[in-house]
Amino acid sequence: MNLFDSLENNNKQMPLANILRPKTLDEYLGQTNVLAENSPIRNLLKAKRLFSFILWGPPGCGKTTLARLIANYHNASFIELSAVTSGVKDLKEAVDSAKESLRQGVRTILFIDEIHRYSKTQQDALLPHIENGVFHLMGSTTENPSFQVVPALLSRLQVIMLNPIDENSMKKIVLKGFDYLEKNYKNEIKIEDDVVDTIVELSGGDARFALNTVENSYFATKKVLTTSLIEQLLQKSVAKYDKSEHYDCLSAYQKSLRGSDPNAGIYYLAKMLVKGEDPRVIARRLVVCASEDVGNGDFRALLIANAALNVVNNVGMPECRIALAQATEYVARAKKRNLDAVAIDKAISDIKSGKDYPPPMHLRDSHYKDASKYGFGVGYVYTHDNPEYVQQFLPDEIKNIRYF
Repeated sequence: MNLFDSLENNNKQMPLANILRPKTLDEYLGQTNVLAENSPIRNLLKAKRLFSFILWGPPGCGKTTLARLIANYHNASFIELSAVTSGVKDLKEAVDSAKESLRQGVRTILFIDEIHRYSKTQQDALLPHIENGVFHLMGSTTENPSFQVVPALLSRLQVIMLNPIDENSMKKIVLKGFDYLEKNYKNEIKIEDDVVDTIVELSGGDARFALNTVENSYFATKKVLTTSLIEQLLQKSVAKYDKSEHYDCLSAYQKSLRGSDPNAGIYYLAKMLVKGEDPRVIARRLVVCASEDVGNGDFRALLIANAALNVVNNVGMPECRIALAQATEYVARAKKRNLDAVAIDKAISDIKSGKDYPPPMHLRDSHYKDASKYGFGVGYVYTHDNPEYVQQFLPDEIKNIRYF
């Protein structure tokens, strides 16, 4: 076997998703909101400004690929670590390598996949090297970094949100996958017209999942590739439930509950479950409705809706359908009161429009030794000691404002 045969065999063992990984930013599909022609990220790239950031998005949306492409764009050294498998030794080696590259005039990008899995200590260990410019950090995560990344590290990083890949881009990716297989394997398989749409629909914006499906389905048949085969392969059925219907049903569901119609609420709940809607999405909408539309008209509605969400998370389908139905009926029948939603939105609007004032001096934190020197806490009356005493809680500038 010669070298070229060996390379070809190795390539055939490589997953299709890796083979078709984009080589340039122009080949990168999806995330047009991030990489549009005059977007901040594009402008930073054109200006040759390397910066540290976290890519936050669902699986298969192109986080690792984008980080690699940005590294290539800057001709930077690229070191990739996984937060799941790497430790202190790996990080030390990465730092030593970055310092050596820097001495040779080459900048380094340290990419950490699933960075939210690093402990607080591990995340803190990155700080001095970012500060000193030893490397630029790029991380990827499927979790909200505001909750999973320590504040000191997060303050040094730009958070870039990535979305599931849009349907048009997904269709191009799937077609590219089939085209590659046809050219390299020539199995002469007939692909039915709706197969591509089926894979796109079932992939949910996950390019890796889609290309794995393309590859597996291509070799799972000898003559005709059908939607039925795709469904058998994935153990899923294609529901006629597109993105528009997804939002329409959720909207109809919440409006039915708001309008105190439990029959309509149950109907839309059943419709969404039959169509394959994620029950967590339904439960979250139920919690929102209990808070936004019922509020303190019946405070138990929020408790029951949240209990249903817990059942969905801890028990799952099909049993959780009953808890969802129970909560749906209760929220629909509950007395409605939206004063809390109106009040918080008005207060947020006031603050954003400039009514952003500090608390009065007597309400400020006074638990530490020097607080009284600044006048903090002076004059505050402990309400339990003197419940009849009337004191001012709002800032002077808006002391007469009313939200309720």
